[in-house]
Amino acid sequence: MKLMHVTSPLKGSVNIPGDKSISHRSIMFGAIAEGTTTIHGFLKSADCLSTIGCFRDMGIEIEEDGDTVLVHGKGLNGLSAPDHVLDCGNSGTTTRIISGILAGQTFETTLNGDNSIQKRPMRRVIEPLQEMGADIESVRDNGCAPLKIRPAKLHGTHITTNVASAQVKSAVLLAGLYADSETTLTEPALSRNHTEIMLKAFGADLTPGTEENPTVSIRPGKTLTAREINVPGDISSAAYFIGAGLIVPDSEVLIKNVGINPTRDGILTVFRAMGADITEENVREEAGEKTADLLVRFSNLKGTEIGGSVIPKLIDELPLIAVAATQAEGTTVIKDAAELKVKESDRIELTVKNLKAMGADIEATDDGMIIHGPTPLHHASIDTAKDHRIAMSFAVASLINDDVQPTDIQNSACVSISYPEFFRDLDSLKR
Repeated sequence: MKLMHVTSPLKGSVNIPGDKSISHRSIMFGAIAEGTTTIHGFLKSADCLSTIGCFRDMGIEIEEDGDTVLVHGKGLNGLSAPDHVLDCGNSGTTTRIISGILAGQTFETTLNGDNSIQKRPMRRVIEPLQEMGADIESVRDNGCAPLKIRPAKLHGTHITTNVASAQVKSAVLLAGLYADSETTLTEPALSRNHTEIMLKAFGADLTPGTEENPTVSIRPGKTLTAREINVPGDISSAAYFIGAGLIVPDSEVLIKNVGINPTRDGILTVFRAMGADITEENVREEAGEKTADLLVRFSNLKGTEIGGSVIPKLIDELPLIAVAATQAEGTTVIKDAAELKVKESDRIELTVKNLKAMGADIEATDDGMIIHGPTPLHHASIDTAKDHRIAMSFAVASLINDDVQPTDIQNSACVSISYPEFFRDLDSLKR
């Protein structure tokens, strides 16, 4: 897709589609709950549809009516053996989290996905599940999918992880529902806590971690009960409109219904530290998830240092933050973000390569990048490696391309992984 720069401010409002993390979990938890779970605002992206497909293959009836989904759960032990390999598509969330549920089943399953999934690290979920007694292995013995999971007796234990990962935490907690005693997990920093919030809402006996003590525990024996879920807009999707509003001169953009869970709002913390004008309006809370409308105005940004405990709260937004940092006065340092190397692509390498191609003063480090600004950006051909976050980040960069040639976003259709209507919504703000 070829995108021209804009010649006028971005104006208007946009409704962000449902949160991807919450949409995945609502299907999974609904499937193993008793009764029918009704999900409003479900994100019908490729990744979330992969989760639906996996549970349908295990005998769960799931009805779709627009962005409302009904999951007819069969309880913790109601899943059926699939008659083929479960296809997780491009979804690392599906692959990792569902492993915890499958570890407690009485039938064998194999998880696989596309070429990207077959390269992404799965030892981080294999090893803690094995500590609990799970019979799970990488079929090719390379720490990646396909994964084979056989029936096994799970034991409650205390697990300590090296990486703050909500996917790993979620897999362990779900396996803990099938264990013989309490399971606890301690992270180096508190990762996003949608699983804890939602599992408690479904009736699980769970004690969440905190910023000061990122240890969560779950006790087996409780039946999960179906409930109604309203999925807030995804802040990781909202990020692109926040960034666009901040760097396109004189812009003013209202982004509606954005989930601002404190374990996910790192982008707001960082942008405000850079001098961003972002106002939260209509703040409310439903079932433990905080939501707001965000009014974003063009701002003169300044460089900052980004690292430490904020990284798990904005890991998916870092390529977009790097784009915005090219327009900030001074130096921005992103560190402690080596996790970017093992996402759908090596996002450090791709972000640096593509921003250099556009004329940015940026360099990669082992665990992040250093950006010196402000610098003008010009057109380039953007290698997305079919990574949706890279495609959307550089669509934002294209808005301020300072020459008459368009920016070419290669394989732009990959945005369907998380935000199928992204380009339509971006166009709606152009005047």
